[in-house]
Amino acid sequence: MPELTDSESDTADRPTPLVRLRRWWTRQSPQRQDRFAMLAPLAAVLLFLLVIMVVFAYLRLEEVAREREAINRDIEYTQQRLRLRLLEQQEQLMRFAREISSREVSRPAFLARAEAFANIYPELQGLTWIDDKKLVRVSFNTASRSDKFQKSSGSIISTPDTVENFQTVRDLLLPIYSTPHAAPDMAAVLQLHLPLMDKAQFKGDLMAEYSIDALYRYGVPFEITSKYAVSFHDAMGRPLAGTNVSEGSLKRRFLPWATPINAYEIPVSPVGNGLTIRGQVYRTSLGLIGSGLFWLVMLLSGATAWLLLANWRHTRRRIRAQDALVQETAFRRAMENSMLTGMRALDMQGRITYVNSAFCSMTGWEESELLGRSAPFPYWPEEDFDIMKTRLAEELSGRVQASGIQLRIKRKDGSIIEARLYVSPLIDAFGQQTGWMTSMIDITEPNRVREQLAASHERFTTVLEALDASISVAPLGNDELLFANKLYRLWFGTHAQGHLQLVAEAGVPAPINSDETQDMVDMFAGLPTNHLHDKEAESAEIYLGSLGRWLEVRTRYLSWVDGRLAQMVIATDITARRMAEEQSEVQAERAQASSRLITMGEMASSVAHELNQPLTAINNYCNGMVSRIKGKQITQEELLGALEKTARQAHRAGQIIQRIRSFVKRSEPNRTNASVANMVAEAVELAEIELRRRNVKLIQYVAPGMPNLLVDPILIEQVLLNLLKNAAESVDSAQRATPQRLVKLRVAPGQVENKVVVEFKVIDSGSGIAPEVMARLYEAFYSTKAEGMGIGLSLCRSIVESHMGRMKAENLYNGEVIVGCCFTFWIPMTDPMATASLKLSEPQGLQVSP
Repeated sequence: MPELTDSESDTADRPTPLVRLRRWWTRQSPQRQDRFAMLAPLAAVLLFLLVIMVVFAYLRLEEVAREREAINRDIEYTQQRLRLRLLEQQEQLMRFAREISSREVSRPAFLARAEAFANIYPELQGLTWIDDKKLVRVSFNTASRSDKFQKSSGSIISTPDTVENFQTVRDLLLPIYSTPHAAPDMAAVLQLHLPLMDKAQFKGDLMAEYSIDALYRYGVPFEITSKYAVSFHDAMGRPLAGTNVSEGSLKRRFLPWATPINAYEIPVSPVGNGLTIRGQVYRTSLGLIGSGLFWLVMLLSGATAWLLLANWRHTRRRIRAQDALVQETAFRRAMENSMLTGMRALDMQGRITYVNSAFCSMTGWEESELLGRSAPFPYWPEEDFDIMKTRLAEELSGRVQASGIQLRIKRKDGSIIEARLYVSPLIDAFGQQTGWMTSMIDITEPNRVREQLAASHERFTTVLEALDASISVAPLGNDELLFANKLYRLWFGTHAQGHLQLVAEAGVPAPINSDETQDMVDMFAGLPTNHLHDKEAESAEIYLGSLGRWLEVRTRYLSWVDGRLAQMVIATDITARRMAEEQSEVQAERAQASSRLITMGEMASSVAHELNQPLTAINNYCNGMVSRIKGKQITQEELLGALEKTARQAHRAGQIIQRIRSFVKRSEPNRTNASVANMVAEAVELAEIELRRRNVKLIQYVAPGMPNLLVDPILIEQVLLNLLKNAAESVDSAQRATPQRLVKLRVAPGQVENKVVVEFKVIDSGSGIAPEVMARLYEAFYSTKAEGMGIGLSLCRSIVESHMGRMKAENLYNGEVIVGCCFTFWIPMTDPMATASLKLSEPQGLQVSP
């Protein structure tokens, strides 16, 4: 036996299509097999129906194709007939137009010629001669044309279409056809415009008007109109003349898929797309589509398909109903298991018939351990058996209130939780009560939170009652008191008059009095209360005569618990603080006077030396005058000169003593509009004594035109004097060379923190301030001098800040070497408009004091 090749063995091993189909069928699930078994007969019937329809459709398409070829051929033949007829008429009219242009044709001759044309061509309804000025020279109209549309000789053409065509002929100098149109009150008309030319000049227009309906009657052959529905249409597809057959009337009414009738449309040359001829086939027989065999096959196939489809739909609905039932059951089970509320069902005898997973989780018992159990239930605490039995009896009798009942539940592990139970009757599908449904909620955590909130509220109330400040809350618009703590009730009682009095004394606008009981609409509706809540609290210090106390009153708007806009007032007793502030002011004044006395005590030796010069000069002048008078060696003029010099020295000594007295004299603060230049001059006059004693040169600059400041001049002079004296001491202690023993004083306007100020700068060439000293520079009673008291700079800063100014100190560096220190303080200007005239640039020269 011959051996098989590889290809032959593969073919032998390959399963047949029938075997593959059987294998595929066995791999399908029973549901899919049922589905295929139901769909296979339906598919076979549909396939048979499809084949029949395809066969009949093919025959129908063949019939329609033959009709289409015939109508196309006949309509094109008709179009050629019309074209030749129109071109023949156009040629004869053009010869007539040349005759009119070459020689004047009389009116009778024109009418006779036009009538001859109308007799030859019945579709010609009128012939009009129009000159170059749009005047109708002669017009001929047939009897079929209405008098309403006839043109009289001598009239001007006014129809928009005629005027437009006239202008086109005049511009192109070529024959043109107008776009045919049909008005409701006239038949469709086609105009032919021929230019009248004489030696290349436009002389007028010969307008011929054709009736579209007559053109249809005399231009379309009878054999065509007997076979087809022929009609003329304009460019928009509207019928102008002929037979127009509706497509819907020629469809096979009993076959919804029947194709429309064959139609062919072509433009009429030489008119163009403005006039088209359309032909439609008359459908007189139904052909193969109307055969009884076709409808019998269609009816049987449709009935079979409908029965199979109905059976398949019924099976599908039954399967979907089963799937929906399974899904609904699974969904309800999942919903019951995901609920946080425990559900328990009891029958009429009190046995447990159903529990969900949440109930089992709350109690700690399994579903199998609870179903079918009767009282006492395992989750009842032993000490509450009597109470639980009473509650169960109330449940089974339906006497449980809608608000539920609160019970204690014992978990399987022995822990106790608190729960609230709600009971409702369990009704079956027939409307009969079969038991009671109980829903249980674990309220252990809410009870704990409620107890904590109650304790927190009690602590909060205790704190508010123990505060040493009066707190009250009242709504805007009436005198109701919403809240008042113990101190408020002690001061003002339980009424809102004290609240309103504090608000009025603090300068806060009083609430609008209104009676909201007369209108349910809130009178403050629409107010931007969120802005009121975010607003910072207003504060004021008032003296309340009825209490004899100074109070600090702070007010703030807030939303009360019921949503109303309310105002909270906090009043703190600051009587002791005000008394302490007054005493502090008195002590500060005393400290200022003491500082001035200390400063003058430190300068006593310098002052004595300064006074010694004028006193020594007076003594010398007096002794000299006495000696010369005794020796009779002086004249009257010399005596007068010596006396004048003696008086000047005495006046100088008096000025020094008066300046010292005015500086150290204790007085109340007196703020006046003081001149900056005068304050600087008087402070420098006192400081020059110390500067000369320490051999320090002062360089001062005061900007010209400085405005007055609202200050106490004595205090500002005290600050300047203290800074200048400290600068001189720093230069002296640094042991600088004589050219470097300098102190600079600069007073000029400036701008600090967007404020226009007068800036005072005292710059020395000393050894600067150590970092550890800089940190405690303004600390009271702290000094680096052995004999210092430590109140100078602290008092200076207090004086500057009391005048709404600031003071700072900084070292001056040359690289890493300290070459001096700069003390700066500034006072705000009382008249900011005065800064417009100030010159911020320094002049070339500085005033130098030796």
